[in-house]
Amino acid sequence: MNNHFHIAIDGPVAAGKGTISRIIAERLNFLYIDTGAMYRVAVLLAMKNDVQFDDENALVALLEKSEIKMNNPVGLERDGRLTTVIANNKDVSWKIRTEEVGRGASIVSQITAVRTILVKKQQAITQFQDVVMEGRDITYKVLPNANLKIYLTGKDFIRANRRHLQLQNRGIDVSFNQVYSDLVLRDKMDIERTNDPLKIVDDAWVIDTSDLSIEQVVNLIVFKVNIMQETLLEN
Repeated sequence: MNNHFHIAIDGPVAAGKGTISRIIAERLNFLYIDTGAMYRVAVLLAMKNDVQFDDENALVALLEKSEIKMNNPVGLERDGRLTTVIANNKDVSWKIRTEEVGRGASIVSQITAVRTILVKKQQAITQFQDVVMEGRDITYKVLPNANLKIYLTGKDFIRANRRHLQLQNRGIDVSFNQVYSDLVLRDKMDIERTNDPLKIVDDAWVIDTSDLSIEQVVNLIVFKVNIMQETLLEN
């Protein structure tokens, strides 16, 4: 454990992890890291280089020579994105947010060698700064010693509705039924995968966001972090 404060957040798709983590990062002046974006980058790079999602050796070689960075949005980057994602010096923040890329991310994230490479990249980012990191295996795999571990969840129908609205607001024409089916399938794959499945660790603070506003959830977490930081300073 270093002297920086780390918040680890896990949970299923559309539980509010991204939006909530981003706002928390702004309130606390932390760096927000969306680890799921890294797997989406892997998919985008594979698509651009004609690499099959199940070709482990080719994927690993591609990721080893690729550079992935994440920054809090500034200036013109404040266009609705939660984070700025740079892959090999190109801004891919929106290109990785399609449903096709999301489905591919569920596939490549099951490859152990891919996860190993990306986890190392994620951990490297946290060494020198306070971070809010969210994903599917952060509380026990990426940041097992995080100061605060949180599991955000929500009812399937509500999460699917949120996801559908997000896509509509971005001009993506997809039916609610398709979004719901994709969400249920994504949950199943994330929970049942053999490599670092989505799960709730014993010391995680579980928050069901179904009946809470984003502001309510953010306030709960920020209040707790402030208390924890004050305690650390006193000790």
